[in-house]
Amino acid sequence: MNELVLVILLTLVAAAGTAVVMTNAPERQAVTYAFFGITLTLLFLALQAPDVALSQLAVGTAFVPLMVMLAIRKIRRGRS
Repeated sequence: MNELVLVILLTLVAAAGTAVVMTNAPERQAVTYAFFGITLTLLFLALQAPDVALSQLAVGTAFVPLMVMLAIRKIRRGRS
């Protein structure tokens, strides 16, 4: 059962990572990156690494996409 969960989560992580790379628009890429962070968080929880999962949840799912969105906003404001 545990191996099945790991295979499913690894497949989800691979699909989410591919979605991030294949996304063209920076705003959409930030959102897909946040989803990728959630899938990694679930994988780390399944691997019994709650400290790494909590760090991933805070940094990879919330902080980095927020910084990317703010940077995009600032760049676009500067152009207009």
